[in-house]
Amino acid sequence: MSTSPQPLWSIGELAERAGATVKTVRFYSDQGLLPEAARSSGGHRRYGPQALERLQLIRSLRALDLSLPEVRRIIEDEDASGPALENAVDSRLRELGHELKALRWREAALQLVRDCPPAQRAGRLRLLTALGTPPSTAPLARFWRTWLPPRMPRPATAAFLEAAVPQPPDEPHPSQVLAFARLHAMTTAPCPNGRQPQPEVHRVAGAGGATLLYAGLIEAFELAAPHLRRAHEPCPGEALDAYVAAYASAYRSRDTHDFRRLLAARLTSEPRLDRYWELAAIVLTPPGGRPQPTPGSADDWLRAALRLDNDEAA
Repeated sequence: MSTSPQPLWSIGELAERAGATVKTVRFYSDQGLLPEAARSSGGHRRYGPQALERLQLIRSLRALDLSLPEVRRIIEDEDASGPALENAVDSRLRELGHELKALRWREAALQLVRDCPPAQRAGRLRLLTALGTPPSTAPLARFWRTWLPPRMPRPATAAFLEAAVPQPPDEPHPSQVLAFARLHAMTTAPCPNGRQPQPEVHRVAGAGGATLLYAGLIEAFELAAPHLRRAHEPCPGEALDAYVAAYASAYRSRDTHDFRRLLAARLTSEPRLDRYWELAAIVLTPPGGRPQPTPGSADDWLRAALRLDNDEAA
């Protein structure tokens, strides 16, 4: 039984069947991505149906904006549903997500400049010029690392940074862009006397005590957060107990009425970063929404609860 011979096409015929240009076919052929079925007596390339299928696959992959090396890996995988395609698509989706976020930040920044009073535009532009799109949180993290006690263990530092550094929203409102730009300016500005003022508890507790302190504070802030979201008035309870216990562990003391009075007095003299937390709340809160809790707002709530508890115990 005889079989029909496989059709062979010239480079121009293959290009016409695929709806591509001869230049495109020649390029992919030169890259070794299109299989040649034969050569003519004059040395011209001849292609069969396999090359047409391959060319259609390549053009589909390129239409997804996959790079030539990614296309090559997919073809070498010999299966368009294999892991090489899945990995390439996942990678491109991540890249597109980053690009879309950058475009949204640029759009919000342009709106911010357009809508502000003319006298403020030069200042807004200076703030925004210092930001990437989307902006990096690295300057904020560096700021906090100089605030935290030296030699704090890495896990403890990472846990605090996760709570203290607001992540830029994917779809920011212009007000959130402005708040983040001001945070960036605040955290990159030179500190008075060359260094941030450190809380007294850092000096007293040392690195070991500070580690216990910040672990306990993060727990207390998490317990206070639901009260803040529901706009509850400050009150004694589990969150305050965790807050006091964090300081008691740092000072190597016990949670007593006398300690609570002493702690309230000490906290009033500690350096504050109110402006940072105000801006962080704007970054975290969609316009018109209830302000999202921050370590700063949780600390304010807990300090007020501590004062109330001391008044009731007096």
